[in-house]
Amino acid sequence: MSHLSPLLKPSSRIRADHGKGCYLYDEAGNSWLDFTSGIGVTGTGHCHPTVVEAVREQAGKLIHGQYTTISHAGMHTLTDRLYEKLPEALDAIALFNSGSEAVEAGIRLARHATGRANIIAFTGGFHGRTNAAAALTTSTTKVRTGFHPMMAGVCFSPFPHTYRYGWSEEDTVAFCLNELDHLFLTKSAPSDTAAMIIEPVQGEYGYYPATTAFMQGLRERCDRHGILLIADEIQAGYGRTGAFWSHSHFDATPDILLTAKGLASGFPLSGIAASKALMAKGLPGSQGGTYGANAVSCAAALATLEVIEQENLIDNAAQRGAHLLKQLRTDHPDLPVLMLSARGEPLDRILGLELGADDYLAKPCDPRELTARLRAVLRRSHPTAVSSQIELGDLCFSPARGVVTIDDQEFTLTVSEARLLEALLGQPGEPLDKQELAQLALGRKLTLYDRSLDMHVSNLRKKIGPHADGRPRIVALRSRGYYYAV
Repeated sequence: MSHLSPLLKPSSRIRADHGKGCYLYDEAGNSWLDFTSGIGVTGTGHCHPTVVEAVREQAGKLIHGQYTTISHAGMHTLTDRLYEKLPEALDAIALFNSGSEAVEAGIRLARHATGRANIIAFTGGFHGRTNAAAALTTSTTKVRTGFHPMMAGVCFSPFPHTYRYGWSEEDTVAFCLNELDHLFLTKSAPSDTAAMIIEPVQGEYGYYPATTAFMQGLRERCDRHGILLIADEIQAGYGRTGAFWSHSHFDATPDILLTAKGLASGFPLSGIAASKALMAKGLPGSQGGTYGANAVSCAAALATLEVIEQENLIDNAAQRGAHLLKQLRTDHPDLPVLMLSARGEPLDRILGLELGADDYLAKPCDPRELTARLRAVLRRSHPTAVSSQIELGDLCFSPARGVVTIDDQEFTLTVSEARLLEALLGQPGEPLDKQELAQLALGRKLTLYDRSLDMHVSNLRKKIGPHADGRPRIVALRSRGYYYAV
């Protein structure tokens, strides 16, 4: 009988006996392909021989050397090796145990260094479960529910989730940066703001990368107002995105960088990096911990770096998409494939198409173009398929194409607009509740003050116009919903 806390909710019933490479083996001898990698931790695989040997050797020499009392070679060597991977300006490193600790230390340093209290975080971010880290997290309510009051001084600004707003990437980024500027006027004056903290590639919320324009917009505002930019690289860093640090994709260098997870192949270790000048502005005694920079963890981290370099794991991460595509083509030759990648150079496109993709689109991209290309690929893959059409009066709508025809004039709709119109035409003259419409058109429920559905309706109205006699095609019922007028 297990006495493990019932609050721990494992997502599977697998009881691992051992691991090797990308596989876990349970007590019954079954093998399991580990897609989770320990939530981004075991980047070198389970029990890599180089890591195992380094740990074994270190455990026979020194297991624990409390680093606020004594020093040990592994800690110094590791900070030197990490410096080689960091932006040049970040030349001081402090080591801790977990990602949450790194977040707490980064926030503490920002407040000490600036003398300001407020922190700006971004919607959908996950930064941990401890007090300050949870206060910065909005990826899910389970981290915050029942834990109030949260740490004071935290404000949230929108992250450019283009898919959520249904706009082009350019419009979404412009909106998010404008909302950030509005936040400075209404919630946290720049003179009260110590730092912005962001995952350059969000993790728990759904693996959404920021954009170059957005990250550089944050960098410019931080420079202008004397605000520190904190990059939470705990999950996305350490080579997982095809670059050592995910922020490097956006050419926006942070003032403070946080790392953990992939740092030591499963041993508890985390760190923050900043300039020596910035670190010197922290208060004496504000960094440290009983188990920080553990000697065995440092040995594992040094071995992890060795494996990453010797086995070219960063290049490998960048190439896995191509490998998957090749395998898909071998196993499922008739499956239509559109390759969506951050690698947009001509050579990358050529390689993707030669490997068997039916189309190739580089990120960032306009969601409308992605939709159009998907439809084109499906038309080519299923040329004999007859697309269903909905006809009502002078309006003819093809849900498969996302095109409305009125008086021989065609209007191309976004995915959300097409779903919205299809739902309204499904029961013309009958009102549909806003929440029901949002679920059908946006795939989610509306939150308080959420006007995204109304914006989609407004855009749809502009595209299809009124009836010939001037009556609106889509009618709003105050506080209720909408219906298509016949």
